[in-house]
Amino acid sequence: MDMALQEASAAAEMGEVPVGAVLIDGLTGDVLARDHNRVEIKRDPTAHAELLVLQAAALRLGQKRLVNADLYVTLEPCAMCAAAVSLARVRRVYFGAYDPKGGGVDHGARIFQQPTCHHRPEVFGGIEEIRSAALLKNFFSLRRGAWPGEAAAKSHE
Repeated sequence: MDMALQEASAAAEMGEVPVGAVLIDGLTGDVLARDHNRVEIKRDPTAHAELLVLQAAALRLGQKRLVNADLYVTLEPCAMCAAAVSLARVRRVYFGAYDPKGGGVDHGARIFQQPTCHHRPEVFGGIEEIRSAALLKNFFSLRRGAWPGEAAAKSHE
């Protein structure tokens, strides 16, 4: 997860929403791919960190199914990314911060719980949740200004 957090930090420095992902070979521990969101840079709404690492690993390995791969990502995958994880047959998903608004695993569409889902990876949420959430919170507070509760708390310090 440390590598995914490094990728998320790199994304923030580039003005991207700070989400990082790393795909690991679950049998050898080798890094298959690592990346971060590139939606703004690529002007591509599908350039999420999860999709980028799935694409890179599939190309590297020359196969569409990544059955022994484990995905580490700093934010609960959205429905689009969760569907891609299922199609790629990823073995396990480890994610950091939960995403009640846009998540597709434990929230929202709950892709892996749908009867039409052909592959359900093992899922472990809340890994480095505090660090992952802090990156996102800091990123958005710099862009939108402090949240009203934060501004009030700071004025009383």
